Amino acid sequence: MSDADPDRSARTGGAVHVLLSDGTTVRVRPVEPGDQDAVRCLYEEMSPENLRLRFFTLGRDSARKAADRLCAHVRPGARALLAESGSEVVGLAQYERIDGDHADVAVAVADRWHHRGVGTLLLEHLVSLARADGITAFDADALSENHDVLKVFTDLGLPVRRHFDGPEVHCVVGLAVDESYLSAVERRARTADVASLEPLLRPRSVAVIGPGRHPGSVGRAVLRNIRTRYAGRLYAVHPEASVILHVPTYHSVTALPQPPDLAVVALPAPAVPTVAEECGACGVRALLVLSAGLDAEQGRELLAACRRHGMRLVGPNCLGLTNTEDSVQLDATFAAAPPRPGSAGVAVQSGGVGIALLAGLSRLGIGVSSFVSLGDKYDVSGNDMLQWWEGDGRTDLALLHLESFGNPRLFSRTARRVTRRVPVLTVDAGRTDAGRRAAASHTAAAASSTVMRQALFLQAGVTATRSIAELLETAALIHAQPLPTGRRVVVVSNAGGTGVLTADACEEAGLRVDALPKGLVERLRAVLPEGASAGNPLDTGAAVPEAELRDCLDLLVCDEEVEAVVVCLVPTAVGTATGEDLTRAVTDASVHASCPLAVVLPDQEASVRLLPAGSGAVPAYADPQASARALEHAARRAEWLARPAGTVPPLDRTDIRGAAAVVEAFLDRHPTGGWLSPRDCAALLDCYAVPQLPWVWADNERDAAAGAAPLIGPDGAVALKAHRPGLVHKSEEHAVRLGLRGEEQVRSAYRDFVARFGDGLEGVLIQPMAEGGVELFAGVTQDEVFGPVVLFGLGGTATEVLGDHAARLAPLTIEDVRELTEAPRFAPLLHGYRGAEPVDLEAVEQLLLRLSRMSADLPQLAEADFNPVLAGSTGAVVADVRVRLAPRTLHDPYLRRLR
Repeated sequence: MSDADPDRSARTGGAVHVLLSDGTTVRVRPVEPGDQDAVRCLYEEMSPENLRLRFFTLGRDSARKAADRLCAHVRPGARALLAESGSEVVGLAQYERIDGDHADVAVAVADRWHHRGVGTLLLEHLVSLARADGITAFDADALSENHDVLKVFTDLGLPVRRHFDGPEVHCVVGLAVDESYLSAVERRARTADVASLEPLLRPRSVAVIGPGRHPGSVGRAVLRNIRTRYAGRLYAVHPEASVILHVPTYHSVTALPQPPDLAVVALPAPAVPTVAEECGACGVRALLVLSAGLDAEQGRELLAACRRHGMRLVGPNCLGLTNTEDSVQLDATFAAAPPRPGSAGVAVQSGGVGIALLAGLSRLGIGVSSFVSLGDKYDVSGNDMLQWWEGDGRTDLALLHLESFGNPRLFSRTARRVTRRVPVLTVDAGRTDAGRRAAASHTAAAASSTVMRQALFLQAGVTATRSIAELLETAALIHAQPLPTGRRVVVVSNAGGTGVLTADACEEAGLRVDALPKGLVERLRAVLPEGASAGNPLDTGAAVPEAELRDCLDLLVCDEEVEAVVVCLVPTAVGTATGEDLTRAVTDASVHASCPLAVVLPDQEASVRLLPAGSGAVPAYADPQASARALEHAARRAEWLARPAGTVPPLDRTDIRGAAAVVEAFLDRHPTGGWLSPRDCAALLDCYAVPQLPWVWADNERDAAAGAAPLIGPDGAVALKAHRPGLVHKSEEHAVRLGLRGEEQVRSAYRDFVARFGDGLEGVLIQPMAEGGVELFAGVTQDEVFGPVVLFGLGGTATEVLGDHAARLAPLTIEDVRELTEAPRFAPLLHGYRGAEPVDLEAVEQLLLRLSRMSADLPQLAEADFNPVLAGSTGAVVADVRVRLAPRTLHDPYLRRLR
């Protein structure tokens, strides 16, 4: 399934293209009045037996009436979707509300399209629409002998209750989407996606369209590279030539002796859409478009042709693709040198980055299993490639360079699964935020694209590096060495100064260079030469012999207290051991190491290389910082793998309908959106049982005085907060009065607000003065690309001044929320600092989970800002809240669809 963002019509129940289990593409769209003949044709071509199973009768009248009724007009509470291949309707599913929040559902599939996932796919899309309509269950009646349809309902992944009544069975399908359902959808998507990529990455035949007859053209370079090793049938298409580079050449795609699985297009941009249509019409199954410079209209026509004919597309504007499998050996790129076969999967958007990664992996000896230059990423994406590598049987390392995300939450979910089996590494490109947008609220200001992208990588277990060099340095270590069990590193050097520099680099990278256990020190002294220092860093002395260094390292790499070893070797003019001898001592020790071992060789030219060591290898780095960064990334991956997968927990005391009513009522009054009043904010939080300070609303002086009386806290005081439309920063506009005692002070404060804000004053919120606690900040913002993002940090003015906050993409799992509270630098304050009582972390986590649930349920929740949240030893309570709504429709990020 592509991670490219579907068009807006898909978000509102419009037409989308989707993959079936065999990789075939169908179009799913709502039924329209003009579909009557096509729907009738679907029923008329069904066998009598299938009609009987669908309509419980042998006659065809029921089918005709059903088609007429379905297409006659739009009925309130009813939805119908059809799947079509070309102009043929191949499946139909519909529901109609029957009682409250239940709906009757029915599905029909054309005979020759059975067992390809059509019915399941349509039901998935109906489930998404029904949930948005407030429907909680589907009711379906079937004959008990209709095993196929009963299996479709059972295999959806949703809870199903069955009641048998003679020859019939009544099914009730609950529509509460949970992990079980999402996993089932994910499995079906993976099967369909991988099947659709077969003709692209394992084509049995390839045609290159547009190879030049003279050296220098992109098409000719690609044809030459394919011809060198490709194991399948190869053709070229050129309007005039008969042979190019000894490859048989045809004047057009339609003249080819058979449709190729893959067509590689290297033509000027204006010619691309026409050729794509010709390819699709004659049966080509996949396109690789190298051409650059397509304008918006040409791009739309290209993608439309691919969707119309069910072709997967890589590009346009790309370097090409490679699969080094022995049975394929396809190098459809215009790179100067072929990639070395190996085990790293690589997907990039930039061709230049791709060339650099291919060269680096070849130099290291890792090589590539498959490489795809995604280019402008019209269709095939990083998400597709992750799913391919997950099951290709060859890839043990995945390297990505993505400049954009179409569907980050889908990418995150896929990456979370894949990276538990295959390490996924990326370059975190575009980290600077020179174009940071101005924002009115703390939450939006904090939620830059950089913050969101880093949250995505953290949650998904993706190893994010800062450069191509760092990516290769980390890949070398993770590929060649075991993961560390912790962050304790022993630094060994034959020169004290370099050992200190290496220790500094490790500590600065977040690793620990701890003192060695006494017993280990004694064993080390027994094997080290006289004058050596058995500390950490460990200085062997400049004249250390090879045997003594090997014995020292043997002790370290097999000791359970040692979690990683970095050896720094510099050439010296003393001693009998050469640099090659000492390096051999390192590689010999690594053969039976139980922890990762790396070596720093400052005199080597390459930033990283792999030294052969038995059946494995040892990464050698040119500087200590590179080795430390790589080890820290490996330690972070080990920590991520050790944590539970995490689930989104169910929450009690939530009122989704009530929350939706608050939102709907506000947007009815304010169609373009805006900031909620304090009363509406409080009502919304109540729907999710978010704890708040007690409050009273007053819109005149008399009611303010009367409302304050019962709220007077232990110190005999209350707070008044003025509200006028558009007011965001209350303190800056002097809209808050604290510590008011007695009726006269309350009245005086109210009169001051009237004088300050005039007719703009809508009223005041009265609250008791809050008791002490740590002031925290919790917020959420809805991003057009990343969806809802939850932020957590210090509250009050510290939110803006210190910027100490962390972010995670919603919906939060239990593990996400625990990491969220531990990520900021101030986290020790939550556990009790210098004798202070620890805060009730469970209450803080629960508040964040409820905020996450609110953001996932309500796409109209553009921003929410809880500041401060007062956290104490017995709970956490929101003292002030701001919420901004915007008109948005629910977008289901996990619904199967192509762009």
